[in-house]
Amino acid sequence: MTQSFKEIPKISKDKFKIIGRNDKDTEKLADKSVSFWKEVRLRFSHNKLAVFGLVVLVIVALLAIFVPLLSPYSYREQLGLYNAPPSSKHWFGTDDLGRDVFVRVWFGARISLFIGLSAAIIDLIIGVTWGAVSGLLGGRVDDIMMRIADVLTAVPYLLVVIILLVVMKPGLIPLIVALSITGWVKMARIVRGEVLSIKNQEYVLAARTLGAGTKHIILKHLVPNALGAILVTMTLTIPSAIFTESFLSYLGLGVSEPMASWGTMASEGNKALDTAPWRLIFPAVFISLTIFAFNAVGDGLRDALDPKLRK
Repeated sequence: MTQSFKEIPKISKDKFKIIGRNDKDTEKLADKSVSFWKEVRLRFSHNKLAVFGLVVLVIVALLAIFVPLLSPYSYREQLGLYNAPPSSKHWFGTDDLGRDVFVRVWFGARISLFIGLSAAIIDLIIGVTWGAVSGLLGGRVDDIMMRIADVLTAVPYLLVVIILLVVMKPGLIPLIVALSITGWVKMARIVRGEVLSIKNQEYVLAARTLGAGTKHIILKHLVPNALGAILVTMTLTIPSAIFTESFLSYLGLGVSEPMASWGTMASEGNKALDTAPWRLIFPAVFISLTIFAFNAVGDGLRDALDPKLRK
């Protein structure tokens, strides 16, 4: 005999389990989502070495700005104390002309950072423009533009810089021009590679179909999507320019007296290494620390912007 409906026992809700999407959990997950750049900042902040490098750069920049302004001594003032060791009055000692090394170190930081940033900005402008146009247009234009870049790359970088400085005579502006004359090639190659991988995406093709010009596509679509690689390359270009400037100044091809950069101070301090080692130690330490900090920040940015690491 068939069992009636009333005799079927009731089943408790606890015996049921939801399989698949739960609307409540979906709402919770939606609340936790963050934007790309916020996620980049969070990932960068978890990189202790990169954060340390950023803190070092901020401190160096602030000291370079304010120490020459607030110090009672000038970077060119001769105080009559020749090769005096570090003391409470002169924290980094004095040089052979009686000038305060502490003030000169931070004035030299201004020069070195200005040269590094200027060369990086010029490389950014030329490299991004060159690489974006070459990658977007392709074909014969791409071949010609990349062959020009190959010719510039074939000649040793330092040789080109030294020849240009010999022709133009050493100075601040000639040094920046010499550092930028071939420095943009690396940026151009990286941007070109990014553009080649982006330009066939649907949104770029849609923009072309709607009649967008080359300038609009580069500025609105290609460059913003290649911004991660551009930022990392620029961050790593600055320490390279600072090191090259220091090396050239060490050889006597940098800024002229009475101006000071870390390279010129290291060159002068090397001559008095036996009698006044602090004149070499302090600029050498800050050159190394600043280059290390820029590289740490660049590596941190590269890891933070890497889409493969996104969860």
